[in-house]
Amino acid sequence: MTASSLARAEGMRPQSIGPIVAALEAAGLVGGVPHPTDGRQTLLSLTDACRKWIEQGRAARQDWLSRALRTRFSRSEQEQLTAAVALLKRLVDE
Repeated sequence: MTASSLARAEGMRPQSIGPIVAALEAAGLVGGVPHPTDGRQTLLSLTDACRKWIEQGRAARQDWLSRALRTRFSRSEQEQLTAAVALLKRLVDE
């Protein structure tokens, strides 16, 4: 994705996204390659380090949620939550 398309997707002005992209690049979270058909633009993508960081964050949140459900809710309450999730999925899928 280009910086301009990222800005549009985030509802920002293209001028405002530049410093954010620069900070992400400096942190090693985003990298860029020249656009294949428009040499004035750069295609941005997440680095492997960023993908790993995201994956670790998701795993940590999932681990926290699993532990919280096991320790804070009785077996019966856990079953009620499971049923509620199934109903919510049905609502979203329809």
